[in-house]
Amino acid sequence: MESIRLTQFSHGGGCGCKIAPAVLADLLARSPAGIVPSQLLVGADTADDAAVYRLNERQAIVATTDFFTPIVDDPFDFGRIAATNAISDVYAMGATPIMALAVVGMPLDKLPAEVIGRILEGGASVCRDAGIPIAGGHSIDVLEPIYGLVALGVVDPERVRRNDAARAGDRLLLGKPLGVGVLSAALKQGRLDGDGYREMLRHTTRLNTPGPRLAQIDGVHAMTDVTGFGLAGHLLEVCRGSRLAAELDAAALPLIAAAEGFARDGIATGASARNWSGYGGQVELRAGVPAHLRTLLTDPQTSGGLLVTCAADALAAVRAVFADEGFDELAEIGRLVAGAPAIVVG
Repeated sequence: MESIRLTQFSHGGGCGCKIAPAVLADLLARSPAGIVPSQLLVGADTADDAAVYRLNERQAIVATTDFFTPIVDDPFDFGRIAATNAISDVYAMGATPIMALAVVGMPLDKLPAEVIGRILEGGASVCRDAGIPIAGGHSIDVLEPIYGLVALGVVDPERVRRNDAARAGDRLLLGKPLGVGVLSAALKQGRLDGDGYREMLRHTTRLNTPGPRLAQIDGVHAMTDVTGFGLAGHLLEVCRGSRLAAELDAAALPLIAAAEGFARDGIATGASARNWSGYGGQVELRAGVPAHLRTLLTDPQTSGGLLVTCAADALAAVRAVFADEGFDELAEIGRLVAGAPAIVVG
């Protein structure tokens, strides 16, 4: 098992292998319109984290799926990261996870059964931490290792937190620091040391458990989790859906220290450049903003933090929830204002 390097099978790892924003938008625009029943509270129209279907006045089901190719070489860690990332979409809607289904694609002629078993064990360990079973799934024989989950949750329909319900004046808060994608690129280049790897795991395997409690706060208007499109890409989804602009404080952005150092040295994922190509025209970096910050704004965050918009008078309550859940790196990074969807970083 120690001679197997999972990343050698991947052309791109983690959320960095997502289809680029511009390409995805074109593909979706070509898709025919589907059935939209009145019970479907959240569908594909706002690029939200999960679909939400109302069952009755008090209950709605939240459904999402997320899977990707290896971002690390260790099979157990790969399983943990992929499962954490998938369940995060349920938390981002303000819902409580209830069960998961495994999505498994493995090159059976190249990976020993023990390696595949460790990937599944890693995913199962995270589901145990979340208090949910893996109740089934589907597996296929493919050229690259793929693992993830279909994650299901429940929520009160009145407490669903969409990504398109932000309001002018809302403050922006981010639950995890940026830079996971840069660390993954450094890992592939053999430049990430043991401390850096442990730091990467600390963030990518932390479940975004504040989500359901944040949804109980009336002043929390919108939530999403930051993943493959980077902070700028997912914030732009909030801006487009809410018809607002965002102002970010460059100095307030939480950054993984090692990742910032690598970014200064020019290390980045290919997805970062694809992200900028897809939406960079809507992001303005004011004079004085360090050039490497563009890399970190577009950096694909595998299992990234919750991005929360809330009224100013809800800030204390939001901070208290994050603190109680152990998220001591929460940062207030800016605000939403009236204007055409765009981001200004100053």
